[in-house]
Amino acid sequence: MALLQRNFWIFLVFILLGAFLGSILGEILGIVAPEGPLRNIFLKGFKIGIDPAFTLNIRIITFTIGFTFSINLMSILGMIIGVYLYKQS
Repeated sequence: MALLQRNFWIFLVFILLGAFLGSILGEILGIVAPEGPLRNIFLKGFKIGIDPAFTLNIRIITFTIGFTFSINLMSILGMIIGVYLYKQS
């Protein structure tokens, strides 16, 4: 059971690292690419999450919960490469 949990966390790290590096690469390519459809492909994405953040005020303490994932084409490709590299290791 511990080996299965360890493998899951390593798998998750590979996916998140791939998404992070892919997102950075997409932003760089979006800046470097000339104006046109290619640039729009790299810069366009969608956001998933709670926006605006949820706030609960109970006078003594205030809780604020919110998160947003911003995904573009390169982050998806980075996740796919992360899965591939995980399978190869």
